[in-house]
Amino acid sequence: MPRVYAETFEQIELAERWGLELCWFTEHHFLEDGYLPNFVPVAGAAAARTTTMRFSTDICLLPFRHPVRLAEDLAILDNISDGRMELGVGMGYAMGEFNGFGIPRSRRVSLTEECLEVLRLAWSGERFSFAGKRYDFEDLRVTPDPVQPGGPPLWMGATSLASARRAARFDTNLLPQGARHEVLDPWAEELRATGRDPGTYRVGIIRGVFVTDDPEREWAPIAEAERYRRNVYGQLLKAANDQVMGGRPAKGERPNIPLSPLAWTVGDVEHCVGELTEFMREHQVTDLVTWGGPPGLAPSVMNASLERFATEVVPQLRANLS
Repeated sequence: MPRVYAETFEQIELAERWGLELCWFTEHHFLEDGYLPNFVPVAGAAAARTTTMRFSTDICLLPFRHPVRLAEDLAILDNISDGRMELGVGMGYAMGEFNGFGIPRSRRVSLTEECLEVLRLAWSGERFSFAGKRYDFEDLRVTPDPVQPGGPPLWMGATSLASARRAARFDTNLLPQGARHEVLDPWAEELRATGRDPGTYRVGIIRGVFVTDDPEREWAPIAEAERYRRNVYGQLLKAANDQVMGGRPAKGERPNIPLSPLAWTVGDVEHCVGELTEFMREHQVTDLVTWGGPPGLAPSVMNASLERFATEVVPQLRANLS
């Protein structure tokens, strides 16, 4: 595990040097690999090693976070990074995580919504009081203040019509995961219905990108790691009685769900540019993040592909989408 973290920080430094702008951290608890149950210390270490890279989460699981402590953590990170923090949030779904924290899964909506309300109040720079179903605060002033006025920009994961509308209601950027008509379109429609322009918001997605001139040979070990990831997510989702998301486990397959974080684009530069341009245009994606290290493999195995993605694919994507 120390090697995994060391290679992750090295990769983040390289990614910034190659011109990439974003780094997102995930969160899951009680998994066998134990990779990242808490993004806060990792984001702090990464921010201290960089100067321009922005950091966020996809996603931070709000039911397991005390809102005042989270507001403090993000404010400190925003100061360490000099205003480079963002926060992507969600409700979680894995039964093992809720059981592990002793929190009924039935409370996830109220815990998430109240946490969002408290975060905004805590980052206002003013004293506040809050009385909710789950949290109660009286005359509180949270310090330090974030560098960014109003606090780090917020994103919300959306896997259903209800969560898409929730993201619009809480006025956040969107992390869509699911069919377009169930997440992206309802979010945009809700914004328009309340006089807001979806074009002024950001839409972000994790999509694996593996740039290679020899997919048959070089994609094979990555595909095996991705089969493991799909199995882990599949088991978590099955336990939560949710629909299993699709993905691209091998060369030549198309993703089953276009807005799935398990989907991959694999091929040479021309192929990657073409497929990603079409994908980003179709779904109005403004922020595209690729996996830095497939599970079970050292992050460094992705560095050659990541460099080509940054230096050969991204410039063409920017030109095509400008």
